[in-house]
Amino acid sequence: MALLGLVAGVTGCSGGSTGKSAGGAQTAPGGGSPSGTPTAQAGAGTLPQLPGQTFYVSDQTSVARQAAALRGQGRTAEADTLQRIAAQPSSQWLGDQAARGIADQVSRRAAEADRTPVFVAYNIPHRDCGLYSAGGAADAGAYRAWITGLAEAIGDRRAWVVLEPDAVAHTLDTCGVKGDAAAERYGLLAFAVQELKKRPQVRVYLDAGNPGWTQDLPALAEALRKSGIAAADGFAVNVSNFFTTDRNEAFGAQLSALLDGKHFVVDTSRNGNGPLDAGAWCNPPGRALGAPPTTGTGRPGVDAYLWIKNPGESDGECGRGEPRAGEFWLPYALGLATAAGGTGAAG
Repeated sequence: MALLGLVAGVTGCSGGSTGKSAGGAQTAPGGGSPSGTPTAQAGAGTLPQLPGQTFYVSDQTSVARQAAALRGQGRTAEADTLQRIAAQPSSQWLGDQAARGIADQVSRRAAEADRTPVFVAYNIPHRDCGLYSAGGAADAGAYRAWITGLAEAIGDRRAWVVLEPDAVAHTLDTCGVKGDAAAERYGLLAFAVQELKKRPQVRVYLDAGNPGWTQDLPALAEALRKSGIAAADGFAVNVSNFFTTDRNEAFGAQLSALLDGKHFVVDTSRNGNGPLDAGAWCNPPGRALGAPPTTGTGRPGVDAYLWIKNPGESDGECGRGEPRAGEFWLPYALGLATAAGGTGAAG
């Protein structure tokens, strides 16, 4: 059976329900490991792809490798449960100097399978306000070179790119990216959109936070305009967060109306049970897989439901000693796959 998304290197983030990244209060994002290293391996066997699925399913994600290891240990029940995640396409996060090679390799394998990979570009300078997923390019010049390399690696192959989770919303909260720093960030995002859109088969979606974060939608729309949304294919909502699909679609529609009807995508990876509460963004218990990735949303203006956050990877230590952001966490993955009310497809 086909296995999940694309290797998990630097996963995660967005969510701020009151601001800050990943979803809550005044702390950090939820999911991306700035020190994680994607491990897509050349020569690994490409698995069968789901019939009718648009997006690429890789055998080299953390959950796919964990499921294989469990099966090898005879722990078949747990492996079968993880298959509910691993059977669906997820996203390849790119956030360091290895990104170019990984993007080239993954996009080639996806093209061979006649599928489209989903990448998350996550390397903006001063990423995540120095919190759980801190890091990013050293400066503006380094970021421009990194994005150019990423675009060149994808070349003329198909790909969807979710651009810089949290980067825009953080200019509107208490992060401190203000004034000249915010202007520089908007310019870098606009440059990234421009570079990626030079590639004829690349679709680009600028991250726009989630319904619990920025409440001033005209300000968010203006920040997105400064960040090059006019040249992008649209925006992304709910990255690494838990808000219901209905709430995200209402939020996205309101924002779209301020952006000349721009389309959007929704991260449904962990929203099957909705949020635990307004401020619980960091590994909240009892959450569930959401709708599987698809372009058949049936909703005007909603281009796709995507698993942008890789289910089963930690949002961060959360002050409770949990795994670092982006590290695979078996108990949490099993919980997502088995939680009542989840709408993730069984493997």
